[in-house]
Amino acid sequence: MLSLPQPEVVLTHESDLDGLVAGVLLQRLARAMFATPVSLQAWNYQGWKNRSMQERSAWVTDFTFEGRLDREGWLVVDHHSTQTVPRHAKLVHDLTRSAAQLVYDLCKEQGIQSAELDRLVHLTNVGDLWIHIDPDFDLACDYANLVKTYGFWHLHDLVEGRIESLLNHPLLEVMSVKRRVEDPIGFEWSRKNVQELSKTVGLVHTAVGNTNLIVHQLLSQQATPYKVLVTLFPKSNRTVVASFRSQNGEALPVAARLQGGGHANAAGTTLPKSVTDTETAIGYLRQALNQRFDTGSGGSGSGGGTNSGSGGGFNNPFAGLKL
Repeated sequence: MLSLPQPEVVLTHESDLDGLVAGVLLQRLARAMFATPVSLQAWNYQGWKNRSMQERSAWVTDFTFEGRLDREGWLVVDHHSTQTVPRHAKLVHDLTRSAAQLVYDLCKEQGIQSAELDRLVHLTNVGDLWIHIDPDFDLACDYANLVKTYGFWHLHDLVEGRIESLLNHPLLEVMSVKRRVEDPIGFEWSRKNVQELSKTVGLVHTAVGNTNLIVHQLLSQQATPYKVLVTLFPKSNRTVVASFRSQNGEALPVAARLQGGGHANAAGTTLPKSVTDTETAIGYLRQALNQRFDTGSGGSGSGGGTNSGSGGGFNNPFAGLKL
């Protein structure tokens, strides 16, 4: 077991099941080790990029390790690509495992383990790493869709922080019905409604269904001529999140150039505050993609597509872009 510093706070990604499970487990680990409650904070990519890191000690999970996190007294547990070499912080890193799996391995060394957690972490791992050949893939997507549908904190509060309660939760029946009924309908509609943003990037309009699964089908069936497919998610606070998907590593350089991050084939970013709706977002992305770069080489972005760029080390190529 690593010799870990006592954290002032646990910081995690708010937008998916991996961040929820990893964050809660890291919070439990801190309480078990130091016999004191530690607060949990969840951040989206844009908020994370702008967050000041003032704590003397913190534990971070499901965010890319970058220079500003390389601090004495800090622990980072993550699985995103990084080129930053730790000199001060403690880093637990593995590209082939989800953040939840990496945190759970630390938990098990402290005796925090159960059959329920084994199962939930497995499903989180399958869904977050998009292991589509796993027999539990469809079910794992249903679990992942819980956070996408109901939100990090709503779901956290619903189960009172006891994430094991998500196993066989009645809301999964809703996710299952949506997958069986909505997804085929949504796929056919979206296939006919893909809008070109650049020669290599297409915008997928969605009506119903699991957006991630629909985009996955479009890519795997090569149903469009685009190497990268993007979907837009307007939020209640008038921000717009862009999600990028690909099959050969082209998604991450696109997101990184837009000050986002993620995985090679699954990345995202929150668009500038001046972009408040879908139509404005389309204009912004079309202008940015066509004027500034092209993803045709599948990895020509800064860092050769290996950095996820959550504010660490990327110059903003759109600084002079007029909206």
